[in-house]
Amino acid sequence: MTENLFAQARAWVLDELTALLPGLPEEILSRVEVTPTKDSAHGDMASNAAMVAAKPAGKNPRDIAAALASRLAARPGVAKAEPAGPGFLNLTLEPALLLAQVPVILAAGEAYGQGAGRGRVNVEYVSANPTGPLHVGHCRGAVVGDALANLLAKAGYAVTKEFYVNDAGAQVIALGRSVYVRYLEALGLSPEAYIDTVTGGMQYGGAYLIPIGAALAEKYGDEFAETPEAHWLDTFRDFAVAQMLQLIRDDLAALGVVHDVFSSERALIAAGGVERALRQLSERGLIYEGVLEPPKGKTPEDWEPREQTLFRSTDFGDDVDRPVRKSDGSNTYFANDVAYHADKMARGFTAMIDVWGADHGGYVKRMQAAVKALAGDTPARLDVLLCQIVRVMKDGAPVRMSKRAGTFVELRDLIDEVGPDAVRFIMLMRKSDAQMDFDLNAAVAQTRDNPVFYVQYAHARCRSVLRAAGIVDAGADLSSLAAPEELALIRRLINWPRMVEQAAEAREPHRIAFYLYELAGDFHALWNAGRGDAALRFIQAERPVETAARIALVAATATVLRSGFAVLGVTPVEEMR
Repeated sequence: MTENLFAQARAWVLDELTALLPGLPEEILSRVEVTPTKDSAHGDMASNAAMVAAKPAGKNPRDIAAALASRLAARPGVAKAEPAGPGFLNLTLEPALLLAQVPVILAAGEAYGQGAGRGRVNVEYVSANPTGPLHVGHCRGAVVGDALANLLAKAGYAVTKEFYVNDAGAQVIALGRSVYVRYLEALGLSPEAYIDTVTGGMQYGGAYLIPIGAALAEKYGDEFAETPEAHWLDTFRDFAVAQMLQLIRDDLAALGVVHDVFSSERALIAAGGVERALRQLSERGLIYEGVLEPPKGKTPEDWEPREQTLFRSTDFGDDVDRPVRKSDGSNTYFANDVAYHADKMARGFTAMIDVWGADHGGYVKRMQAAVKALAGDTPARLDVLLCQIVRVMKDGAPVRMSKRAGTFVELRDLIDEVGPDAVRFIMLMRKSDAQMDFDLNAAVAQTRDNPVFYVQYAHARCRSVLRAAGIVDAGADLSSLAAPEELALIRRLINWPRMVEQAAEAREPHRIAFYLYELAGDFHALWNAGRGDAALRFIQAERPVETAARIALVAATATVLRSGFAVLGVTPVEEMR
């Protein structure tokens, strides 16, 4: 028995379609889908096969749908097949085929829906500058990236979770200088004279740097007090970056996020990565010296044309060619990012996913162009997920909870307020590129408006029933499961393998959160039906056969809920308190 009934039904549809219309090209067949119907009154599944095949076959889609329906109706396991609308095909499965999936779920356990053999993929996410604690904006990218990586692993990919450390450039120099100020303060010295010499003032003044300055004072004493920057800047920068990275790791761990790889921008530059990447592009004739047109909004009067080293990104779908070296010969940030993606590809990743903030939206085309150029004839794909901003709300108004920074909501403060499970689940209840409000009141409410509570409550109810039942009979006679609420729950359960596959392909982990919410709704509906109809109660001492069937269904529901929680990185609860 297959774990994915939708894949099985699609195979049936393709078999009959190719028998009916031989010679259809693979490109057409690849577009054939079998999906759940929106209304169970129309059957269990629907297919677009006739609509897809009509034009290349030169036939009326409704005629194709009618012919397909006639052929599919003869298939074992198909109770009914009907054409619908302008050429859709609706399938109703035999109840026995639906019921047979319950023991399949129980046998597979939380591995139900697990794919295999889909190759390697690198998911890079968070990648915050190591200059301060993570804030709520980083939080969304962390949750989306981590859940996506889990989802891809569930779908059968070998996934590497990566954090790119932006530890090169002006921002970490500014961090080193800011820590030096805290170092002087820890020694009881006044830093004002030093601050006056720093161009642009102190960029990182948060209290989170105080313990780092104190640690430096304890380690070095007054060795670097009031000495020139050249004597201490590298030492202080490296120490501060290491401390901030540990702080970032700790904050992420509190959220349940653990990366496999931390890649250093500075180490990549020192190892000649930028030169190698640019040489690779140059050898393909994709690097040249030139002058760009003024950016939009700039007039000839306030634009100074300068010759720069440019990458022919327009050859790969970008809007304009992009500088990789400035007129003074220094590399651009883009050149470093090209080198980083070249390094990923050199490590064997041709499938890469980056999770960025929405403010990087204008960067997507140029980075995808660079990957295409670096790949040459090798198939390579870079997907980018953009995460919009998050506002934290309480009592209908925006809030700021930062104890150390004062200007933004820190990730750790949000976790402390509502817990990591609520943070993760609620962050995934909106598509990543949609702005969202994170309502602190809703995140702790024990109502349906709190999605993590609502889904956790379904799992806790399942576990309560199973504790009372004691034993789950995977071979139970399930024929008594015939109520509409029971069948609706089974239909939702059998959609899990398809949901994993579709959400992974679309790179949309929020679909899993929505699925779990709907599954919880189906289970709560069955629970409530049992309150009004004693015949639908899970445990009935006088009806052991029916009880065994319902306990098996409850166990299957709990299994799929836990499987979904694992993808989202949420811990299932045994009971609600």
